[in-house]
Parts: sequence; C-alpha cells; structure tokens
Amino acid sequence: MRPTRLWIFAVAAVVIVGGGVLIGLGMRDGSGGTGGGFLPSSLTFGNNAGTPSAAPSPTGPSPEELAKAKRAAQAKKLDAALKKLAATAPEFSVAVLDRKTGERYSYRGSERYDTASIVKAQVLACLLLKSQDAGREPTSGEMNLARPMIRLSDNNATTSLFQHLGGRGAITKCNTRLGLTQTTVNTAWGLTKTTVNDQVRLLSQLVDPKGPLDARSRKTAFTLMSSVDDAQDWGIPSIARAGEAATVKNGWDTRSADGGLWAINTIGRVVSDDGDTDVSVAVLSHNNRSMEAGISLVEKVAKLTRQHLDY
Repeated sequence: MRPTRLWIFAVAAVVIVGGGVLIGLGMRDGSGGTGGGFLPSSLTFGNNAGTPSAAPSPTGPSPEELAKAKRAAQAKKLDAALKKLAATAPEFSVAVLDRKTGERYSYRGSERYDTASIVKAQVLACLLLKSQDAGREPTSGEMNLARPMIRLSDNNATTSLFQHLGGRGAITKCNTRLGLTQTTVNTAWGLTKTTVNDQVRLLSQLVDPKGPLDARSRKTAFTLMSSVDDAQDWGIPSIARAGEAATVKNGWDTRSADGGLWAINTIGRVVSDDGDTDVSVAVLSHNNRSMEAGISLVEKVAKLTRQHLDY
C-alpha cells in the first residue's frame, strides 16, 4: 500500500502546479517522514515563491519632460501665429531669450537686416568694454556722447563715438568678444547687417554677470536703455506689464534705395523686481510703408511672443 499512497500525493502536486496555485506540499511516506517541502523555484510563479507579485506602478513623464512638452507646444502655436501674420505683413524676424528658464525662441532667426539705430546699443557695449580694458570708467566726454546716443538716438554723437572707438575694425573686434557672429559692421554704421539671434545675444551680454561686462558697465547700460526719451519709448516697452521695467533701443530708417520703405527695429528687455520675468526680445523688419506702420508691426510681433510663450 505504501507505493500507492505516494503515487496519489504526487498526482495532487501536479494538479496544483498545473492550476497555478503556489502551495508547498509535504508528501509523506509510510514511515511518517516528510519529503519534498516547497516547490522548487523553477516551478513557482512571480518573483518570490509563495507570494503573488504586484504589478509595477506605471510612471508618468517627469516635471522636466512636461515642461519641455509645454514649451514645444507653445512654440508651435507661436510659429503658426507668426506665419499667419507674415502672410500679409512686411518681412520681419523675432527672437526671445528667457533668462529665467534659459529657453530661446526665434522665427527666421538668421535673416539679416540693416540695423539702423539699434547698432547704438552695440557701440555702447564696445565703449564700456574699452573703458574696462583701460581700467577706468567712461570719461565725462564719452558719457556726454553716450547719453544722447541711447536716450535720443543722436546720430552725430554716435558717429563721434564710432570713430573714437576705432571705427569699423574696432567695432568688429569688439563684436567677436560679445559673441556676435552674424553681424557685419559697415563704415556707415546704420547699414550694419545683423540678425535677431545676434541681437538677443547682445542683450544677454549687457546683463550677464558671467559675460564680458562688469557690474558697473551693466548698470550703465541698463540705466541708459531704461530711460530713453518718451517719443522713442515704443517697441519692446509696449509688452511690459504693471510692475515691470523695460529697456529699449529702437531703430528706424528710410532710403531711396529701398523705394522709400522703412526699416523698423526694436530690441530690449522686460524685467520684474521679483525675478519672475527676465526676457530679452529683438524684432527686426523692413519694407514697411511708413514708420507708424512699422512700429505697429514690431509691437504686434512682440506681443504675440508674450501671449504664446507665456512669459
């Protein structure tokens, strides 16, 4: 009878395994001893013998991935809005640098335009660098030219400083230090060619503690560019909200070579005291039928960037 009893218990073990039940069976022989114990691991289900394994909890995208996806969606909507505007407007380009997030956006970022008077911010940066190199502040004579150059967009003051700094060659070398790789200086400084990508890079250098300008120079640039004459306080300042400050340098020009059409440019920065907003924006355009129409265009473009990028 003992062999028969062992055969019966063995069959029971097979049936239990086939049914997927995790139970350890003791198979007694006739002498009362126990053989076998828990099933070998090769016959268990899940990770641990005798313990059902829990399904892993699905993990969603990380906060960084969500933020990246949100920015991509915002940029896509802005692209669409700008393309719609471009279908009926003169040619324009725009770039945005959010210093808080480090994100950059550009639309037709490498298209080249005449600077007109926005080059004066570049001349100012070169003046400040030259003063630093000499281990001094700008002289009173230099500042007497720099103030009207930025605040009033005075052309005579700009010409004097341009020549004082060494003209085209010196400004070109200065551009290299500022990281402006898409800007070509013209001896007629208003015909210097640039891109919006280079202009937001310049704006960044005017405020970056790790850039070439020291704290005193950065403060001088901010003071001058945040106190332009009321008649020239258009462009980037139009997107500043209550409690925010704006810097700006605008450029405008019309030439017979362009059929009397206008180049209208605006560059600047919007910043809040609490640090929630710190954004540099450059909008360049040409072939505007009038100065007023050009101003309306660049302000509309700047406002679209704020609306869709949500800064």
